[in-house]
Amino acid sequence: MAQKKDFLLRIDPAIWRELQAWAADELRSINGQIEFILRKAIADRRPQRYNAIEDREKQNDAEP
Repeated sequence: MAQKKDFLLRIDPAIWRELQAWAADELRSINGQIEFILRKAIADRRPQRYNAIEDREKQNDAEP
């Protein structure tokens, strides 16, 4: 799997609470939920480019 980038995110407490509830509803961690939301937004914005990135990640995962 590709190495993930760490970064600091400052977020409004009300948004954080909503993310916590949403993540719990979908059985994800908050980090996983944020990544899911961002991936969906990118895929909606640029579908061809996003699919190419996903294909590259799958190929990298398959290599020993």
